[in-house]
Amino acid sequence: MSNTVWLIVPAAGQGTRMGAKKPKQYLALGEQPILVHTLNRLYAAFPTAHLVLCLDNDDGWFNPEWVPFADWQRVSGGAERMDSVLNALHAIKAQENDMVMVHDVARPCVTAADLLALFRAANEHPSGALLAMPVADTMKRANAELLSTATESREGLWHALTPQGFRYALLRRALEHAVEHQCVVTDEASAVEALGEAPKLVSGRRDNLKITHPDDLALATAIMASQAAQVANARL
Repeated sequence: MSNTVWLIVPAAGQGTRMGAKKPKQYLALGEQPILVHTLNRLYAAFPTAHLVLCLDNDDGWFNPEWVPFADWQRVSGGAERMDSVLNALHAIKAQENDMVMVHDVARPCVTAADLLALFRAANEHPSGALLAMPVADTMKRANAELLSTATESREGLWHALTPQGFRYALLRRALEHAVEHQCVVTDEASAVEALGEAPKLVSGRRDNLKITHPDDLALATAIMASQAAQVANARL
């Protein structure tokens, strides 16, 4: 197993679907920005990890005092998520077998238990691993007019979550392959799959919400309050 952990957090997006005046990672969730909650969750599970934050070069919102990690660095974000992650991979001095975990900045509700479960699976599986959850809803196929034209089987379908974890050499090769073939991938697992690899699916909690729309803020607040209550009750 790798003893060195690199955490890459792409945070260069503008979050336009939120309709806010600043990037969504800086919107308040309770008394702190979303980014702060996310970093604190990662730190709780991996306090000695190396953090790499991918930020826009013109980001005027970020405050370095928010970072709880002793070992961290900032790199320039790219046009797409995959470009940001690849910038981070090129910037770090990692060994081939070091573990690299990539996590969405807009997923502040991820739990330490899920983070550690993903880390163990990614270490054990040569093709890496990702947090995911089985599709529970009926899946519909829509046409251009948003009419439901077919019901798709949900057998074997999973929602991809983050973090996603891979050995440094494999992830870098996968993303460089995607760039070389001009293929825009929306997560790291899809780039690894394009190499013929099959990452391990690790069943994660359904409350690992990605904040995307304005009403997600209230939902995330409720989730975090519920999680805090569960922890408090467990200590009694």
